[in-house]
Amino acid sequence: MWLLLPFVLLPIIEIALFIQVGGVIGVLPTILLVLLSAVLGVAVMRRQGALAMLDMQRAMQEFRDPTRPMAHGALIMLAGGLMVVPGLFTSALGLLLLIPPLRDLVLRQMGKRVRVAGAAYRGREGDFMSDVPPGYGRRRGDGVIDGEYSVQDDTPAPIREGLTDQAQKPGNSGWTRH
Repeated sequence: MWLLLPFVLLPIIEIALFIQVGGVIGVLPTILLVLLSAVLGVAVMRRQGALAMLDMQRAMQEFRDPTRPMAHGALIMLAGGLMVVPGLFTSALGLLLLIPPLRDLVLRQMGKRVRVAGAAYRGREGDFMSDVPPGYGRRRGDGVIDGEYSVQDDTPAPIREGLTDQAQKPGNSGWTRH
């Protein structure tokens, strides 16, 4: 129900704003305002999106945390997208998201609601799989892996039975018997 609410309220708000603004400045200026907002939104997405990407790359090259530039870049792209959507309310929201202190406020509010769930490595030095549960790639037992090998300086005349496939078919890697 809560997810459906924005899809019902947003068109009503946009229509009401079109009527109010169109009544004050006229129909043609209102349409031009919406078109100008869309063009400005595309320009913002191109320019600011590229700058945010450069800022993120710079943060990674300087070994800084890239999450802040990524989050700001995402909000800038959202702002540009809101400006492209035809409507005065969405354009106003997009313009507000272009203000850096307001983006910081939005990110802080979003950060309060984010809950991180994940795993951390807590192994002994030199044992990078100390906390991996059995069955997830850790070898148990004596650690011996049986295998066969042969040293070949020249290509052997006959192919030894059991080591490789006799005939290589297209798509056959030779690692398994078919």
